[in-house]
Amino acid sequence: MSKKNGPKEKDHSKLKWFIEVSITTFILSIVFSYISTNGVTNLNLGASILVLVLVIAVGIIFDIVGVAVTVANEEEFHAKATKKAKGAKTSIKLIKNAAKVANICADVIGDICGVLSGAISALLSAKITEKCGVDLQFIISAMVASITVGGKALGKEVANKNSTQIVHFVGTLLNKIYK
Repeated sequence: MSKKNGPKEKDHSKLKWFIEVSITTFILSIVFSYISTNGVTNLNLGASILVLVLVIAVGIIFDIVGVAVTVANEEEFHAKATKKAKGAKTSIKLIKNAAKVANICADVIGDICGVLSGAISALLSAKITEKCGVDLQFIISAMVASITVGGKALGKEVANKNSTQIVHFVGTLLNKIYK
């Protein structure tokens, strides 16, 4: 009987995760879109560019964390945990939940940052057009896309080579935040 309930429980768990992550993404998207677009609308050109760069950087950083968690070696953290290294137990939890952590980091946060950077770049191009009379929408959009994709490609390489250090840093940081 447990064999019959096993797959159903997994399917239920997957459906529950789908619903949770979808609702969370929807809410975060609304909040971040509202804050960033309204904030950028009221900022000068330089500050707007800074916000755009920060949004792109956040997307790249979270993508790096998502990749690092999926490739990190759990055994290394068990050794660290026996030595009472700060953040090791949290790092193990991150790795054990790698699929969900990667989904949140790379997909939820990363994709929200991608959408936000597109919206902010559109607002920036409108500001530049208004100020200078030159429509740079396509150039700005292409620059944002290339910086984002290039940054994530470079970030994946960094995550693959430094997964242990990245996951340990995140585990330690999460420990400090939750204490």
